[in-house]
Amino acid sequence: MKVNKHIFYALSVAFMLSSCGQQHREGDGHAHGASSAQQGEESHEEVASIASLTAAQIAAVDIQLGTVEQKSLTNMIKVNGVLSVPNNNKANAASLYGGVIKTMPVQVGDRVKKGQVIATVSNPQFIQVQEEYLTVSSQIVLAEQELQRQQELNAGNAGTRKNLETASSTLSTLRTRRASLQQQIQLMGISPASISNGNLRANLVVTSPISGTISNVFAKIGSYVDVSSPVLEVVDNSLLHLDLQVFEKDLPQIKVGQFVDFTVTNNPANRFSAKVFSIGASFEGDSKSVAVHCMVMGNKDGLIDGMNTVGMISLYHKTVPAVPNEAIVEADGKFYVFVQTDKEGEEHHDEEGHDHREGEEHTHSHENNPGEKKKNNTINFEKIEVVKGVSEMGYTAITAVEDIPAGAKIVVRGGFFINAKLSNTGGHAH
Repeated sequence: MKVNKHIFYALSVAFMLSSCGQQHREGDGHAHGASSAQQGEESHEEVASIASLTAAQIAAVDIQLGTVEQKSLTNMIKVNGVLSVPNNNKANAASLYGGVIKTMPVQVGDRVKKGQVIATVSNPQFIQVQEEYLTVSSQIVLAEQELQRQQELNAGNAGTRKNLETASSTLSTLRTRRASLQQQIQLMGISPASISNGNLRANLVVTSPISGTISNVFAKIGSYVDVSSPVLEVVDNSLLHLDLQVFEKDLPQIKVGQFVDFTVTNNPANRFSAKVFSIGASFEGDSKSVAVHCMVMGNKDGLIDGMNTVGMISLYHKTVPAVPNEAIVEADGKFYVFVQTDKEGEEHHDEEGHDHREGEEHTHSHENNPGEKKKNNTINFEKIEVVKGVSEMGYTAITAVEDIPAGAKIVVRGGFFINAKLSNTGGHAH
């Protein structure tokens, strides 16, 4: 029994040596000793450009494919600015006569129309003006009667010319006074025709001089106001301006008619649009920047005079090849995209003599056929260098260093993982 074991052992050793001699001949690509290690290092120093992934790997890291698209992207300049309203679109509402604020039915943020009542002011002097108007009107009636009487006496040589002239002068003075009082009463917002002994008004209304939004309130109920004390401020945001500060180096690229996308600093999620209509002719202080004036267009909800903004001035539109920003991978200071390809990596041998291609995932098997490559259904991706252009709305223009076939599938999500696989394994995994 022992003899049989020794014979079996001897036959096994002989078979292994014979197999080694057949598989590893000189020049067959399977080097030994230090030479084998050196060749392995040289093989892995080569930069791999093709990676192979199985369907399971693609699903695990959520790799998504797309194509190079033709996008109309715009070259832009980023600038800071502030919203402003021209002075002819701002107004202070004030009372033309001093008095005490009795009512104020509006508040900051309210929309008002031109002529709308925004406050009432009370003062006993208002009654005195109306009283005087009624008195002068009565005196005019008597003066007219006296003038008519003097004219009749003078026609019959019964009167004197002096009395006629006096009656005429008195009537003229009273009429002038009534005209003045009438204007004052109209400025108070009272119709002179509505004044009567039983309809004297002690309260005057303050109306909005323009249509717009109340931006500030200067008075409160019970406070005294006069002509020099505005009650509140009204701003018309329909002609809201965007004033951008453009530095000297960028000024030659700015033209009237260019469009601007901007956001306000306190709400960057909402985007607004404006259009350049005027370019300043002098520097703003010591900043070496020039004011570029733009008209805000479209939606203006939430925009207020004085808000700080960040704007992007569109210089020109151009249709260019572009990919989603996430499709571009940065490595060693360069930029790349991964393109699905039918190419295969260069063939090489591993330490056990198995044939592999760059980018091909393989395993080692100790089954009956150890030299046979395990075949998997894989997809190959080629790493192609690109030059980045302008970026807008989630897309970046690219110029490929090598041609990308028309309609080729590119990795638009997950390129980072493919690049990491190439960097860590030289394009093939064990």
